[in-house]
Amino acid sequence: MVTGTREDAEALWDEVTAVLTPIGLRLSAEKTRICHIDEGFDFLGFHIQRKTKSGTNQRYVYTWPSKKSLNSITDKIRRLTRRRRHKTLADLLRQINPVLRGWCNYFKHGVSKRTFNYIDHFAFWRVIEWLRKRHLGLNWGTLRRRFFPDWEIRDGLTLFRPWTVTVNRYRYRGTKIPTPWASTQPETASAPSA
Repeated sequence: MVTGTREDAEALWDEVTAVLTPIGLRLSAEKTRICHIDEGFDFLGFHIQRKTKSGTNQRYVYTWPSKKSLNSITDKIRRLTRRRRHKTLADLLRQINPVLRGWCNYFKHGVSKRTFNYIDHFAFWRVIEWLRKRHLGLNWGTLRRRFFPDWEIRDGLTLFRPWTVTVNRYRYRGTKIPTPWASTQPETASAPSA
């Protein structure tokens, strides 16, 4: 429901429950809630919230990765960069690159550039720490010359850098999202004037 009062939303909740019950479905109490768009809510990994655009008085609906999805990717990176002596840097990059690339491609349609910069910084320094722990005898200069001479971590493969992903937001003109049915309506013939 997009418009209406809280009471309208609660009444709609009861109607939806009545429709779902005969087919064996139910609304999950922990996943379903009634809220205002200005408070924001999480849906499919995105946080959706209406905010005032900085520098203007116009309000827009913004979507960006939720805290839960951000925590999931950082936990995955932590898990992949735990200290394991049997892995090479190429093996680590083979595991971490698809995770980073997939996560960024999913979230590139929101306001995600700042989040991508954070994930890029986080992943880069986790891999650096992994290298430092794996090669304890090497000093910083040798480590840097050998594995990332121009600040690009590589060992046959290059670490995927999330900050390079282009954010491509879904956009539309006007106040309404156009539908394909608007153009397929038959033209009504006007009566000839006398």
